[in-house]
Amino acid sequence: MTDHLALLHAFDVLLEPARFKDYGPNGLQVQGRRPIRKLVSGVTASVALIEAAVAAQADAIVVHHGLFWRGQDGRITGWMRQRLALLLAHNIHLYAYHLPLDAHATLGNNAQLGQRLGLVADGRFGEQAIGWIGSPPGAAFASAQALADHVQAALGRPALLVQGASGPVQRVAWCTGGAQGYFEEAIAAGAQAFITGEISEPQAHYARECGVSFIACGHHASERYGVQALAAQVAADLGLAHQFIDVDNPA
Repeated sequence: MTDHLALLHAFDVLLEPARFKDYGPNGLQVQGRRPIRKLVSGVTASVALIEAAVAAQADAIVVHHGLFWRGQDGRITGWMRQRLALLLAHNIHLYAYHLPLDAHATLGNNAQLGQRLGLVADGRFGEQAIGWIGSPPGAAFASAQALADHVQAALGRPALLVQGASGPVQRVAWCTGGAQGYFEEAIAAGAQAFITGEISEPQAHYARECGVSFIACGHHASERYGVQALAAQVAADLGLAHQFIDVDNPA
């Protein structure tokens, strides 16, 4: 058992949120009113996740996507009211870490995705060095399609491939979530293929014109692993029970 400040301290020591310029507050976003015995982790602080955490008798929730985003309307109406009402009614603490969780060298989203895909990073790129680049430890992927098939099998969901140049793929860049805007920086870093969660209109043209393949594997699917690795370690350190709850999201 611990209190909300001790749990906050444990997260902050690992993730160092003060180092990052982010869209919303990292750390404790909603203070509950109970000692913490059980921690639930999930990707997004949705109503579905909060309801599942209540059913699981959680005292605290930690997520990658919290309640606050750039340009958000500050009024407590609609979905925001629903989420806050549930948290406050059940006195559950909510913690959220966005860019600090993407970036962490071992527990972060990119570290965990790379580990799941069997990629070894040897460089960083992009805003605040969030993007990763590296290679498979053995032979190169035979083709971009072979890499896309590998990603699809590892994550258990379809992966969209926009083919670049033909031939083997050795240098792979990746950045979880909605990092399609980092594609040009991945190309400049020497990537032969780039993996992220989402694709927007310009990236298909860049892939074909620059010869660098683009793979979109799902925002949610690419960011399931960091938060559960973080929560598992902190829960073990503090003697808490931990449960990861995956609320399906096709995005």
